[in-house]
Amino acid sequence: MRCADCCDGRYAVQTAYLLLCYASSLSFEHYYECAVCDLGGNLLCCDSCPQTYYLECLSPPLKTDKASVLMETITYIRILQEQVQLLSDPYLRLSAIKDSSWDGKMETTVESEVYKLRSKGLCLVPVSSIPQLEINERVGLTDRSAESNASFGSHCDRPLGFFVGPEKMAPPPDFFLHFFKTFLDLHVALALNAIFGRWDLKAQSTWNISGELCSGAATDSTVINIDSFNPGIKCDCSYNNGTTCHITQLRIYDLDVTGTIPQDLHDLPYLWNLDLRKNYLTGPLPAFFGNFTRMQYLSVGNNALSGPIPKELGDLQELISLNMIDHCYSGHKLPSIMFPKQKGKDSCRGLSNNNFSGTIPPEFGELASIQGLYVDSSGLSGELPQTLSNLKTLSIFWASNCNFTGKVPDFIGEWKNLTVLRLQGNSFEGPIPANFSSLTKLTELRIGDIENGSSSLEFIRDMTSLSTLVLRNCRISDTILSNFSHYTRLQQLDLSFNNISGEAPQSLFSLNSLAYLFLGNNSLSGNLPAQKSNSLMNIDLSYNQLSGTFPSWVSQQNLQLNLVANNFVIDDSNSSILPSGLRCLQRDMPCYRGSPNCEKQSPLFAEIFYPVTASDNTVYEKDNASLSSASYFVTDPVRWGVSNVGRFTDASDTNYIIKLATNFQGTLDPQLFDSARLSPSSLRYYGFGLENGNYTIKLQFTEFVIYDRPTWRSAGNRAFDIYIQGIRKEKDFDIRKEADGRSYQAVVRQYIAPVTNNFLEIHFFWAGKGTCCTPYDGYYGSSISAISVLPNDFVPTVSNQPLGIDSKKDHEGLIAGVSTGVVVLGLLAVCATFMLIQKWRRLNRQSSVLIGLDVKPYTFSYAELRAATGDFNPANILGEGGFGQVFKGILNDGRTVAIKQLSATSNQGKDQFLTEIATISSVQHRNLVRLLGCCVDEDRRILVYEYLENGSLDNAIFGKKNLLLDWQTRFDILLGVAKGLTYLHEESRLRIVHRDVKASNILLDADLNPKISDFGLAKLYDDKLSHMNTKVAGTIGYLAPEYALRGHLSEKADVFAFGVLALEVLSGRPNSIESSAHETIYLLDWVWNLLENNHKLEMLDERLASFDEGEVHRVIGVALLCTELSPARRPTMSMVVSMLIDHIEVPDVLERPSYLLLWQHRDVTSSVGPDDNTDASNESLANNRLSLPHSWSRESVETRPLSMQSIGRNGIDGEGEI
Repeated sequence: MRCADCCDGRYAVQTAYLLLCYASSLSFEHYYECAVCDLGGNLLCCDSCPQTYYLECLSPPLKTDKASVLMETITYIRILQEQVQLLSDPYLRLSAIKDSSWDGKMETTVESEVYKLRSKGLCLVPVSSIPQLEINERVGLTDRSAESNASFGSHCDRPLGFFVGPEKMAPPPDFFLHFFKTFLDLHVALALNAIFGRWDLKAQSTWNISGELCSGAATDSTVINIDSFNPGIKCDCSYNNGTTCHITQLRIYDLDVTGTIPQDLHDLPYLWNLDLRKNYLTGPLPAFFGNFTRMQYLSVGNNALSGPIPKELGDLQELISLNMIDHCYSGHKLPSIMFPKQKGKDSCRGLSNNNFSGTIPPEFGELASIQGLYVDSSGLSGELPQTLSNLKTLSIFWASNCNFTGKVPDFIGEWKNLTVLRLQGNSFEGPIPANFSSLTKLTELRIGDIENGSSSLEFIRDMTSLSTLVLRNCRISDTILSNFSHYTRLQQLDLSFNNISGEAPQSLFSLNSLAYLFLGNNSLSGNLPAQKSNSLMNIDLSYNQLSGTFPSWVSQQNLQLNLVANNFVIDDSNSSILPSGLRCLQRDMPCYRGSPNCEKQSPLFAEIFYPVTASDNTVYEKDNASLSSASYFVTDPVRWGVSNVGRFTDASDTNYIIKLATNFQGTLDPQLFDSARLSPSSLRYYGFGLENGNYTIKLQFTEFVIYDRPTWRSAGNRAFDIYIQGIRKEKDFDIRKEADGRSYQAVVRQYIAPVTNNFLEIHFFWAGKGTCCTPYDGYYGSSISAISVLPNDFVPTVSNQPLGIDSKKDHEGLIAGVSTGVVVLGLLAVCATFMLIQKWRRLNRQSSVLIGLDVKPYTFSYAELRAATGDFNPANILGEGGFGQVFKGILNDGRTVAIKQLSATSNQGKDQFLTEIATISSVQHRNLVRLLGCCVDEDRRILVYEYLENGSLDNAIFGKKNLLLDWQTRFDILLGVAKGLTYLHEESRLRIVHRDVKASNILLDADLNPKISDFGLAKLYDDKLSHMNTKVAGTIGYLAPEYALRGHLSEKADVFAFGVLALEVLSGRPNSIESSAHETIYLLDWVWNLLENNHKLEMLDERLASFDEGEVHRVIGVALLCTELSPARRPTMSMVVSMLIDHIEVPDVLERPSYLLLWQHRDVTSSVGPDDNTDASNESLANNRLSLPHSWSRESVETRPLSMQSIGRNGIDGEGEI
């Protein structure tokens, strides 16, 4: 007998389960055996029970005949029945022998006892089969119907804790009473069992001794936050004079459990410490958390939770720490009797590193006891509510990397007990309030990335307790305080990227505590201080106006000193005391072409650890310069350079180069991407001696660190800005987002920039965005794998040399392969002149077409797309419509793509071409189709999309493809579409109304995940403005009444279309169909007829063999709400998502919308307009679309561009898929 035979070998809960497993052979010579299963299903008793086991597991051997054994079984069932109020789970498994020798009376008796137990909330089901025995029937139910059997055991699927198995001896009757002097409430143990079962967790034997939950470490004085106690609980057994236990602490930390937070957690009302950090929990934070009125420490950091923060959390009056992240890097400790020995990051609790939306609820101002509030990287936005001014007890406030806006709140200055404040990476407006001067208890202050306003440094004058002061990129216009001698604890000072003037004070450089000093990118002038302390070994003074001579300390061994871009005069007398190359990195940048300071460019290329030859024969030179917090490097001879500044926040490993051997996708040159250079603040690459003119800069990236699989380690993001020649090209550039959410994927960006003064600068700048610590501390900021710079033409814009130096017409470029930062100089042969001139002309044409776009897409050459499609071979056509054709193509890197070529004769197509690029380039979401790039060549305009294998949704449901989607797939498709629309309306940087949500614009990938496509009609939306359109655009049958009739556009137009789409998916019917009598039957009319005649479920597609009735009712209810006449009565798409997943109730819609009475029975095609163009797939469904009433003008509906449903795999009758 194995424990697993009776306990399923899985999770189990508190014992008090007596399981009699009769497993004898026909000889009846075996005895009972004692055994106990813990929560992990582990057998705790030895194979042959010792003479004493815990509470003397001894009794005389049982008789060997079957009847006596059965009577013993019944006896113990009765014992169990008497103790039922002590049980922690109403699930009992009983196995017994069923053969011909059994007496019918015995069977009846067992059946009677079984039903008695059933009335007490117990159920008995057979365990898994035991060798040589056949146990396939439930005890006492052998003659009952299958339906009764199913009902009887429908809730008996949970494993057990304690059991006594057959073969040796049984415990005495008083065993239970002696064993359970204290016990948990039944529903509490059930709830914990359900939570562990849902997340497939096993308890530690240290606190689940003999299967008893509140035992061992669960009740001792040890703290819960130790690795060996995970998952873990703590119990308080002092209730009811020591006879009742309650679970007060629950820790499920760094176990990567997935799914939503279970409702069962609600049944643990005595919790005061809940730690769910470092998992992959999704869905919303439940509102019932507000019922945990004893809660002091709530931590859900490093998950993927979404939705708004429930206002009910404001009811947690005893809450000390609310943390939405995992880390507290600086050793700050909150007072708590339960964490006396904890220090560092694990002493903090929280909410951060999630995907929440909305603002901090004003109700948070009621958290009277709160000391730590952590919302870093939580996704929250908007202004901080004024009610937070009530948080007088607050000690720690982290609010970096969110989307908070408005003025920096002056009420923060009233938090007199504040010791840590972090406000980096938001959109706050300055100035920093002067009353911050009252925050004299601060030990750490980090403010950054302030927009507008001008701030002073006066408010820090009395903050002498500071150990870390970061005021980076805060628009500070002031001088540095002259006397820093009182800041005796200051270890790090960062005032970089401001407008600070004056001199750097000697008192600052003399601080014995100071180790890191960042004053770069200011307007400091004068000389370097004459002395510095021995502790100060990291100094950034780059990009200032410093001059004069160098003090002796600049040559100190191991000193990290960055003096790039100042006004120092460096000659033979002082160049030897500094790293070589600084002469070429001063303000006047004297490395002009032909200068003795700068080597003329030569055909040299490199890579970081070894030279790399790319597929185009470009050889990349390695960049293995050992850079750190304040350093630079210039090649010898001088060709290129690099400067790095910044310190990774509290990272134990300060590695600025990362190398990882793995397989990369989407590139012919994977060797370029096996390493990258990282920078926590500012990373610049320089090219020297370049001929003046226009250059194409290619930057190559990949994300190394963030995981791809569903784990908390995949929930982070990296974001940084990209500048070329001082002009910002990308804001908050996210490598993984650009790679469609994937790591280890090559991402390439190209830009055109002019080179003047023979000098090029490429700057990667961290503006406070991105997660700081996921999956590890110190892996935020920029990351670059390879850089190449190639000239576009051979006509210099200005002379390349000073007067008197002959100009040579050779043309050179910089190529930087940074596979940890690879930078390279390249020589382009003169024989390529013609090709480069042609390329320059093409790029100019592309630039003129795309010049108005904020986000420039990747541009393909026409030759590349010709090769991908076999010279646009008709055999590769996937679809065809009024604006052109769609081809299947295979790029030279092996990717299969959909290539949408717009007709040169359609002026309307040109506008929608730009609309589609502008819209889809600005948004990225797993439920939106991804634009890979475009091509503009003479009159050709081409869009390149990802290829989606399963085509359009209407083709899957109505068309020839007919995938016979089951209910779960249909429900998941609707949920995915709802999430995609939620992103467009509420979560993206730009608020977008799609305007053409319909089944043919929903595409399905290989796993049938939906992606919204065709953004040619999309419009940016500002809910503060009125949107009235004289020209209505969209598809008939999906148009909201207020938009079709009055031109009033809002996001509720998409909501209406989603409602129609939901009914189509649910019913398997298009939104209108012509009957045999040539009358048009409208889907919404048909639905309401069924509802009004109480035939609701008859609207379900008859092809569905099975379905979840609850989900069906929710989808119908949501669809009816979405198609309400009044936009105000329609839900938002985020509400739709919550309704679909049953997190909020779906209100009833009781009346048929009045607009249904206005519809006239006309048969028109699904998309009409001035050109009367329709795509082929729409034409094939012309009779299956809802018509407009006579009062609606055909000219009021724009023609759709080529439907994205045509972009696909098979190209049959113009119907295909991306």
